[in-house]
Amino acid sequence: MTHRVEEKKWILYRHTSSLNIITAVAIILKSYSKTLISEEEKKKLLLRLKDLNYYKERNPELPLDSINHRINTLAYYMFGYKAKIDGQNRFLFSPLGNLYLKHIDEPEKLTKIFFAMLWSLQYHHPHGGTDKEFNLYPFRLLFKLLRDSRLDFRLYAFEVSALIVFVKDIDDNSYESLVKQILRFRKLSDNEITQHFNESSHVLVNSSYEWDYYVSTLFISAGIIKRTIGNVICTLQHGRAKENTPRTLRKVTRNYVELSEDIIPLCDKFLNTYPFTQVPLQLNDPERLRIDVVKEIYSFYPEELLEEIGLSDNLQKLSLLNLPKLIEQYSNNNDGAEAYLFEDVLVDGFNMFYNIEAKGVGGSGKTDIECLFTEKKTKFAVDAKSTKNKLHGLNARRLDLHREQIGGKYTIVVTPRYAPAVKSDIESQPIVIIRASTFAEYLYNCIENDVREIDYSDFDEIINNNLGTDISIHISTLTTKKFSSIGPSKTTSTYSIVGKQRRLL
Repeated sequence: MTHRVEEKKWILYRHTSSLNIITAVAIILKSYSKTLISEEEKKKLLLRLKDLNYYKERNPELPLDSINHRINTLAYYMFGYKAKIDGQNRFLFSPLGNLYLKHIDEPEKLTKIFFAMLWSLQYHHPHGGTDKEFNLYPFRLLFKLLRDSRLDFRLYAFEVSALIVFVKDIDDNSYESLVKQILRFRKLSDNEITQHFNESSHVLVNSSYEWDYYVSTLFISAGIIKRTIGNVICTLQHGRAKENTPRTLRKVTRNYVELSEDIIPLCDKFLNTYPFTQVPLQLNDPERLRIDVVKEIYSFYPEELLEEIGLSDNLQKLSLLNLPKLIEQYSNNNDGAEAYLFEDVLVDGFNMFYNIEAKGVGGSGKTDIECLFTEKKTKFAVDAKSTKNKLHGLNARRLDLHREQIGGKYTIVVTPRYAPAVKSDIESQPIVIIRASTFAEYLYNCIENDVREIDYSDFDEIINNNLGTDISIHISTLTTKKFSSIGPSKTTSTYSIVGKQRRLL
């Protein structure tokens, strides 16, 4: 059901209206800071932005509020997520964030990649301030409305700020109610709209400011929408910057936006495959670690985008990123016809290690996958545990028998989720658990960073040092350490990249 919330609304970031600035921060963070976001590194980022005329600060102490906002903006717009590893704050770029930076000199591709980022942005957001009661993909809804012929494929600024940003959740029925509400609101006179805004000016002045001044301008700079300027309906008083300064006036306008023609085909494909009514992932899912949910939220890497920008050869990455989703899909198959597909995907995954030979075995009384670590000439077993709900138990004796049949040293159980009691089932046993999303993330980052020979040695060391436990956190830490420490570009400097990006966008 759609709700109009009196005080709570979408929090639309208003720290920049320029995609150039967002891109510059991403380039510098990726290429030079080694994605450390300590206070020292943040000051270095500020100085680089200042050199590029993207930041002005007279205070020699360089307060960090500005760069914190810049990094939060990257996280909000799905370039990547923040994580603390070994006590250090780091920023791990998402698959789409990496793809964006790889095509920095191709503005048409950047438009479509950024559009895909917006499509994956959900409320509740891992790094956004929107209240957790909101449960929808906000920009999917907005773009759906822009494809509705009843609305003339356009949205007016006053409609977005007065109606749309208060939508809490959405389904087909509530969407129809929303369209009717917009059409009624569109017929109001300037005086009637002014009265409506004055009744809740303390809330609506912010929503007007965020959309008309910042977010829509950002989307225009990205090439996603175009804007037609309309008349000013009224002005609202904004808060004072300081006690004795005059209040700032903000305009409520009849500006309207439409989708850019070049983005419409991709939008229609996304609407067919990733609907605006889809329920977002839940950050407070009681059956999953929060970091695993965050990783899945940022793993959006749609095949439709790759085809649209001529990168179908990247579908190998796509299959890896979809590993957790494929687990869910196969486990939800009632008759079990797809049960072995999960095992097949894992065989492919383990064979990506140059020093592993993996073969599917399966069958009653046997392990799912037999693996040979060629470097040490040792074997290990892999058991694929897809589950519709949560894995509630492991039979350690059965896993021992499976392992003994192949002469294996240890067993890896790969599963999307499990009950806490499972840990006691494997305690002091030559068995480890790894979550599917963590395994997929590691392999994806190897491909993304052009690791031609993926070495299993790190996995083997972690496993031998942590038998009888869930090693997901160790693999996740390994991923961050390896792939959040990328040095400067091999071909050009940060300054030349930013300069090129600046000219093209």
